Amino acid sequence: MAARHVLAIDQGTTSTRAIVFDAAGRPVASAQKELPQIFPKPGWVEHDAEEIWSATVEVCRGALAKAELDATALAGIGITNQRETTVVWDRATGKPIHNAIVWQDRRTADRCAALKQAGHEDEVTARTGLLLDPYFSGTKIAWMLDHVAGTRAAAERGALACGTIECFLLWRLTGGKVHASDATNASRTLLLDIHKGAWNADLLKLFGVPMALLPQVVDCSGALGVATADILGAPVPVLGMAGDQQAAAVGQACTQPGMVKATYGTGCFALLNTGSIAVRSRNRLLTTIAYQLGGKRIYALEGSIFVAGAAVQWLRDGLRLIGKSADVEHVAARAKPGHGVYMVPAFVGLGAPYWDAEARGALLGLTRDSGPAEIAAATLDSVCFQTRDLIEAMRGDGAQIDELRVDGGMVVNDPLMQRLADTVGVPVERPMVTETTALGAAFLAGLQAGLWSSLQSLSQAWALDRAFRPVEDALSRDRRYAGWQDAVRRVRSS
Repeated sequence: MAARHVLAIDQGTTSTRAIVFDAAGRPVASAQKELPQIFPKPGWVEHDAEEIWSATVEVCRGALAKAELDATALAGIGITNQRETTVVWDRATGKPIHNAIVWQDRRTADRCAALKQAGHEDEVTARTGLLLDPYFSGTKIAWMLDHVAGTRAAAERGALACGTIECFLLWRLTGGKVHASDATNASRTLLLDIHKGAWNADLLKLFGVPMALLPQVVDCSGALGVATADILGAPVPVLGMAGDQQAAAVGQACTQPGMVKATYGTGCFALLNTGSIAVRSRNRLLTTIAYQLGGKRIYALEGSIFVAGAAVQWLRDGLRLIGKSADVEHVAARAKPGHGVYMVPAFVGLGAPYWDAEARGALLGLTRDSGPAEIAAATLDSVCFQTRDLIEAMRGDGAQIDELRVDGGMVVNDPLMQRLADTVGVPVERPMVTETTALGAAFLAGLQAGLWSSLQSLSQAWALDRAFRPVEDALSRDRRYAGWQDAVRRVRSS
């Protein structure tokens, strides 16, 4: 049988998934396993990296079995992952020294604030495109070295390795033979000079991270390593890697400057392709590497929302307002028009464009007749308003945005997508394949395998399912948004 399929590993914040795609970019079969969150203290979020690894193997085998294929049918493996989530492990045993610290974790907020107070943010931003925020990996690595006994000395002598989740998975898949991180994930560490594509010695010193810990930085598509035969029954090359948001941009075929996509999962992340130019934002967006192929970097402006789908999970698990996440729209549909309730889901602070680590969530505008329907509607509205925050920031940086491509678990909700189009004021385009994060990883692997000839050919594989066009008038849209801006001001820490 010709190897004409690609296995995409999509290791996310709340689940681990594997999807088999065919040579036309169509999903053939998938398997998924939920990933428990660990909350040791308020604002701290961890994952068990061993649990991530065992779930990865399980879902890869499960997806192949459902597709009725064996490993010899695979042209390669693509990996995409929750970014910034960081693991440090022993090179000799492969065992993590501590739970993975998740991108949502805020334990290093004081360290970031101290660095900012000392005047380091301009230098950091100029080199990395990022801001000093506990979201990113650099301070997470240093925290582990400073809080797990004996590890800093072990790191200095080269006994430990660190990386984001794709790096850890590549290490495990290859039996410890390859320690590498792709350029998109490396660009989220606060340690990479995104203009040179290399680790920066001054940044390593600033954050207290030894060079001996770090992986090699590689392209998003290439011969990255070979998964050992014991995992899937035969050796399979790993040919593609990218952080989840960059993979989604590839999966959405946002390969031309000016194209923008937003992915709705635990959080929401919007990426605007800026081509070969690393645009420095005037509106506190991030400058990041969209993808790197053949050593050539393509850049993006990114807006990061920490809580989107996680707010719906909170309605389900925290308030017990709904029985399952899919019920939220049914409940929200009963909300009274003009109810005036705003929900600011700053459970772990606010991301772009505010970058306020100390802000906390709130429900505002409650009256005696506010109820579950109004709270549910306000929660969905918060996703739309936060997206508009990002779109307005991109426009402020000179972007002309004519449409927004969307993907992720929340976009199957038609009324929510219409609400989104009305709030941002541009058409919202949903593709036929909404799992574009995994599709992007498959595309990157398939490029190296020769299943696709170029990034441009990917646009031919992209297909529109439905476009949602704004119907709300601008005055009403702006009035609702002004109420959101006032609500955000009320929860800001300064």
